[in-house]
Parts: sequence; structure tokens; C-alpha cells
Amino acid sequence: MQQPVPIQQQKKLSTLGNLVTSYHMEISERLEGEIPVVTIKGDIDLESSPKLREFLKTKSSSKCAKLLLDFTGVSYIDSSGLATLIEYFQATQPFKGKLALSSLSPRVRNVFEIVRLEQIFSLHPDTNSALTALNS
Repeated sequence: MQQPVPIQQQKKLSTLGNLVTSYHMEISERLEGEIPVVTIKGDIDLESSPKLREFLKTKSSSKCAKLLLDFTGVSYIDSSGLATLIEYFQATQPFKGKLALSSLSPRVRNVFEIVRLEQIFSLHPDTNSALTALNS
């Protein structure tokens, strides 16, 4: 397994490489076979969602066919975070991109269910089941 590469870290601004920062969120990326697995830790809110949006735009611009977002460390998501995910989903439809989300906390999963996004997004209890779904 490849070691995660930090994309965003807390409380430090840097323009070096692909490091972007946010006060509430940390993003790291690793490859599982051909599939990028993006681990998110912290809140996805009005302050941090622009950084996630920027990261996801690089993925959609490069026509990333499959992407797994691991929500293991996500404790909160608001409407701006949901909008960011919807924008990514829509941007990938022309090339039939597949997005899976894994390891959502009960609180975060409940938000997806309240707004019925579990009907749009592929939600999985863990990364292994999400990877299996993306590979099928």
C-alpha cells in the first residue's frame, strides 16, 4: 500500500507543490491500485469547502475516472460541503466518472439521508467495500 501524500494540513499556508491549507480540514491522498483514495479529516464547512472544491476540480479536470473519498475523520458537513460534492459529481458525468464515499459517521450519513443524497452518491461502510464497488 502506498503511503498517503498530504494535500492539505491545518493552520499552515503553503504554495509549495500540491499542499493547500485549511483551519478545519486535512486531506491526504494515496493510490489503491489505480484508484485515488482521498482521506478527509475535520469539518467540511463554509470555510474549508473551497479548498476541497479546488482539490476536486483538479481531479475532474484530469478526468479522474474513479475516486474514493474516505470520510473516516469527518465529523461535520454543511450545505457548502454537500454542494462541493454535487459539483464534482456533475463535472464527472460527461466522462462517466465514479465517486464513492466511505466510513461516514452516523451524524454525517444522517445529513446525506435527510437531503436524500444517498440516492445519488455511492455510500459505503468502509474503504474496502467502496473499492470493491468502484472496481465492479
